[in-house]
Amino acid sequence: MFKPMIEFCASNMHHGTDRIMNIFEENDDYEVTEYGCLGNCGECYANPFALVDGAIISAETTDELHQNILKAIDQQLADKEALDKLLDDM
Repeated sequence: MFKPMIEFCASNMHHGTDRIMNIFEENDDYEVTEYGCLGNCGECYANPFALVDGAIISAETTDELHQNILKAIDQQLADKEALDKLLDDM
């Protein structure tokens, strides 16, 4: 089963991303990890952000970040399903 990896930066928690991280941690459909640093200091300073399967997802607010993470996961799932269908049709 596809289980998205969502990574949060401890240094970004001043934006309130800890609240979003806790929401995702409560759901077993996601693999959630917190690191001391994700190496995206410019993004970390400017906006709430997380990595979803390695892709930077950011927003101006934590609520918007939550929605953007869900959208990114939905898009990744749709892309995977489209690729699987393409491969099945070959």
